Amino acid sequence: MTLMTQMTSLHEQRLDRVCAVIKETGARRVLDLGCGSGSLLYRLLAEPQFEQVVGVERSGLSLAECRRMLSEHLAGESPRLKLLSASYTDKNPKLAGFDAAAMVETIEHVYPRDLSRVELAVFGQYRPGQLYMTTPNLEYNPLFDLAPGEFREEDHKFEWTRAKFQQWARGVAKRNGYRVQFGGIGDPHPEVGQPTQTALFSRL
Repeated sequence: MTLMTQMTSLHEQRLDRVCAVIKETGARRVLDLGCGSGSLLYRLLAEPQFEQVVGVERSGLSLAECRRMLSEHLAGESPRLKLLSASYTDKNPKLAGFDAAAMVETIEHVYPRDLSRVELAVFGQYRPGQLYMTTPNLEYNPLFDLAPGEFREEDHKFEWTRAKFQQWARGVAKRNGYRVQFGGIGDPHPEVGQPTQTALFSRL
């Protein structure tokens, strides 16, 4: 199996898992923070449980692609889907009060110096009831034949080991009144874990 095939398969597993976890929370109003071209939004909109779905994306190119792919869900007087050109590093009262949020393979695109802004905006102001986050597991990269120090995508500003991710997530949870549970997605390795690591934050 080629690296591209492995990555594609993992991407599909990840999206299916995130949609399932968000559904299990019982949420009806959902944020997709860093929605890209809309792959997760497409899955969420296939579930009648979700009454309102909002995608947030700072890339105009990705947002345009998302609008094209999901145009039928944007039509009508009160569409279930709304798309917002914005960054989750910024506070925005429109994004407060949602039942659940997803951040899928997006936190690693943020410069480390901006992680405090993400925390203040997402956990300090938006404060979703649940937030499910996925990010690459740096320790797994050698199994993808990546060289030491090489990230999975050129645009990644960092990638975390499991210990670093858990340290960051526990700090965020403690400071903002959440509890957090860790997990993973993809084929597990006995020493380095799974290729994708996850955190489910639940507001106390």
